[in-house]
Amino acid sequence: MKKNEYAIEVKNLSKSFKLPTEKSSGLKQAIFNSLKGIKGYTKQEVLKDISFKVKKGEFLGIVGRNGSGKSTLLKTLSKIYVPDCGEIKINGALVPFIELGVGFNPELTGRENIYLNGALLGFSNQEMDKMYQEIVDFAELEPFMNQKLKNYSSGMQVRLAFSIAIRAKGDILILDEVLAVGDAAFQEKCNKYFSDLKGEQTVIIVTHDMENVKRFCDRAILLENGKIVKDGKPEVVARNYLNLFK
Repeated sequence: MKKNEYAIEVKNLSKSFKLPTEKSSGLKQAIFNSLKGIKGYTKQEVLKDISFKVKKGEFLGIVGRNGSGKSTLLKTLSKIYVPDCGEIKINGALVPFIELGVGFNPELTGRENIYLNGALLGFSNQEMDKMYQEIVDFAELEPFMNQKLKNYSSGMQVRLAFSIAIRAKGDILILDEVLAVGDAAFQEKCNKYFSDLKGEQTVIIVTHDMENVKRFCDRAILLENGKIVKDGKPEVVARNYLNLFK
């Protein structure tokens, strides 16, 4: 397969965090600790030399137990985190839906927040004009678009944010635990949307729901302790994931 047929290429990616272990009481103590080689932090390696590729139009599921590095991987792909080392190639416009509230201003109206999110994703006002009605219709929030976001319920905010993410016409959509948004009717609408994608958009989703992995994904990756331990058919990866709890 030619390189331009991949939406995402990840090579030897590693990411760690420094976790504070002690607090120096002053400058003198900090200098003393430094001279003695005492560090005020421990290094937590979250992603360890990860490599994989995602084909254009592929629906990839990323699964693993809590703390395995799934969300860190998505945030690194989305350029929220800077990797310690490794290479990430993104071929296309990437739209992340990772944390509710990111890019939202509670003092602005629903309509204004749509355009604000669009700007943060790199879309012009003219491009958002074309997407606006689709976003509103999918979220089913037409009567509330001129109200300030702080007056929205949490469910309404999730629906608006999710609708922006999936209707923003990006080439690559990254989702973190969002297949259970809104009420039952809205969830079914979301499920139908994913069922109808048919390779039109590259999707990477983190989820603990193995039924959704088997239902939507073309391929899945299992992370354990920051490493890829299985990469293959959704049914096989889902079974390996469930076996971790036995």
